[in-house]
Amino acid sequence: MAHQHNRHLSFSSKAYFPQRQAEKLIRDLNLLPDDDVNVAAHEFKFEPASGRKIVERRLELSVIGNAGPSVQELGHHAGYYLLPHSHAAYYDVRKKCEGDLCYDFSNMERFLNQNSVRESLGVGNIDFVSCSSTVNEAMVMDWMRNLEVGIPALLEDGIKVLVYAGEYDLICNWLRNSRWVYAMEWSGQKNFGSSSTVPFVVDGAEAGLLKGHGPLSFLRVHNAGHMVPMDQPKAALEMLRSWMQGKLATAERGKNSS
Repeated sequence: MAHQHNRHLSFSSKAYFPQRQAEKLIRDLNLLPDDDVNVAAHEFKFEPASGRKIVERRLELSVIGNAGPSVQELGHHAGYYLLPHSHAAYYDVRKKCEGDLCYDFSNMERFLNQNSVRESLGVGNIDFVSCSSTVNEAMVMDWMRNLEVGIPALLEDGIKVLVYAGEYDLICNWLRNSRWVYAMEWSGQKNFGSSSTVPFVVDGAEAGLLKGHGPLSFLRVHNAGHMVPMDQPKAALEMLRSWMQGKLATAERGKNSS
């Protein structure tokens, strides 16, 4: 694990400005590092930082006052801070973010706003928008809610859980997703951690890396950013179809669909 040489970062407890505090966090960390860092490499191993890879750092926040932002809020806002060298590529480190949402959803909006589609869906004259500020504000308190705590109970009941991430997504990157999946405490944790990572094959080509045990599966999707179905529609469809049909477990043994 990379770290900041026991570096301590302090934050003011006099004001509640998570966005500004997050900017301080990013600037103090200097994400164009001279320090040694680890980066995510192929098959969950690590190698020196270079190129378009996800850099992992660990730091200690020594002072956050009661009136200050939570660590979770700092992490959230820091994740969306505009790093000059990243081109604001929150959702795909290969691309420059362009437009309000970094993705072009205009075709979907035009389709869903057709009168015939509205009538079929029974939504009346409501306009469909790709990103609604009304919905966003209604869910703002859920941003930092830890939902992982409820997953072990599902696994113990035998309910299948699939966690997936595009390998070029930054804001919900595969590395940090794999970290909480590995760390999650349940009866199959040890066996999941020791299970083999195998190729997820679609139409005879490797479309991702799959790891699983019992009801839990983790899939890192190749050549995809935040919007896996948009970047890799065939792989996304096969992933969903296999999982819903209970066949993803056979893929874990190398019998992927083609």
